[in-house]
Amino acid sequence: MNAHLLTGVAAGLGVLTLPGTVELAALTVAGLLPRRARTKVGDVRRIKKLAVVVPAHDEATLIGRCLRSIATCVRPDSAETAVVVVADNCTDATACIASDAGARVLVRSDPAQRGKGFALQFAFQRLLEERYDAVLVIDADSIVEPNLLVEAIELFNKGADGVQTRYTVLNCDASTRTRLLNIALMAVNVLRARGRSRMGLSVGIFGNGFGLSKETLETIPYDTHSVVEDLEYHLRVVYAGRKIAFANGTCVRSDMPTGGPGTSTQRARWEGGRLGVALQELPGLARGLAGGSRQLLEPLLDLGTLPLAFHVLLLGMLVLVPYPIARAYALGALLVVAVHVAGGIVVGGGDWRDLLALMRVPFYIIWKLTVVPSILQSARKRSPWIRTRRQ
Repeated sequence: MNAHLLTGVAAGLGVLTLPGTVELAALTVAGLLPRRARTKVGDVRRIKKLAVVVPAHDEATLIGRCLRSIATCVRPDSAETAVVVVADNCTDATACIASDAGARVLVRSDPAQRGKGFALQFAFQRLLEERYDAVLVIDADSIVEPNLLVEAIELFNKGADGVQTRYTVLNCDASTRTRLLNIALMAVNVLRARGRSRMGLSVGIFGNGFGLSKETLETIPYDTHSVVEDLEYHLRVVYAGRKIAFANGTCVRSDMPTGGPGTSTQRARWEGGRLGVALQELPGLARGLAGGSRQLLEPLLDLGTLPLAFHVLLLGMLVLVPYPIARAYALGALLVVAVHVAGGIVVGGGDWRDLLALMRVPFYIIWKLTVVPSILQSARKRSPWIRTRRQ
C-alpha cells in the first residue's frame, strides 16, 4: 500500500477512535473509584405528587406484568404517586388491560404523529396542568425494583432536575445476543453513568427508568420526536445547564429480542438514530465548547464514541498498520475497552457467564457489520413507533 495512503488510513482510524478512547478511559476510572460521600444535588424541594408514566403501543402481552411490578413498589408516605398509561395508537387491548390493573389510562389516537416522544409530550402536558411535581417513565416491557419510587423521590427532594436509574436486560439468559447486549448496557448504563455522576456531570437519559422534575419540563418542554428522543432531550438539558442525577440504588430491566429480525430492527433504530443525532449535533457542541461552555465536553466525546463493536473493529484494523505509534495507541485503547467491559460487568452485577460470553464477541462484530446498511438507513430524523418483535 502506498505510504501516503497508509498514513492517511492510520490517521483516519485514530481520529475516529480517539473520542471514544478518551471517553471510555475517563468514565471507567471515575466509575470504578471508591464511592464518595453523597453531596447535595441541588436546591432542596419536596415532591408531593409523582406520576409513573408508562408509554405503550400495542403492549397487551406485557403491560400487565409491568403494572404488577410497579404495584409492588414501596410508596413513600411523603408523596402521592399515580400510575398513568399512555395507550398510543393501539390496535389491541392495551388500554383495557391497563385499566383493569388499576392504572389511569390516557388514550391517544393520532396516526400522523406516531412515536414515543409524541406519547410522552402528550402525557407530560396533561400532568403538568394537574400540578404533578415530577414524572418517572417506565417502558411497558419492563419490570422495576421495589425501591424505585423511594430512590427517585429521594433524589428529586434533594433538588435533582431529573433522575436516571440503572437500565439493563431482563432476559439476558435467553440467548448469546441478549447476554452480550446486557454486558454492553452494564458498561453504558451503569459504569459510564457512575463515572459521570462521580465527576459531577449529568449522567444521561437512557429512554427507560428516567424522571424529570416539573421545573425541568416547564423550562425545557419535551417536544423531541426522533427515534432517540431521549438523547436529543438530554442534550437540551445539558445546554440549559441542568443535570440528570444517577439513581444507582435501583434498576429497571426490559425484555430484549433474542434473535431474528427483531434484533436487527432494534439495533438499527438505536444506532441509526444516534448516528443521525451525532451528525446533527456535533458541530454545535464543538462551537459551544470553543465558546467556553465546558459542560459540553463530555456530551461531545460521548456522541463521538462509536458503538463498542465498531470501536473495537477499527482499533483492530489500526493494530495491523505497520507504524509503532499507531500500534501502541491501538493496543492501549483496546486495553481501555477490556477494562471498561470488565468494570461494567463488576459494577453491573454480572458473573462468570458474562465473561464466558465475551468469547462470542468476534461473531457479534461480524453480525453487527451486516446491520450497517440498516443503521445508515435509520440515521434520519424521524421514525415511526414500531414495536420490537420479541420471541
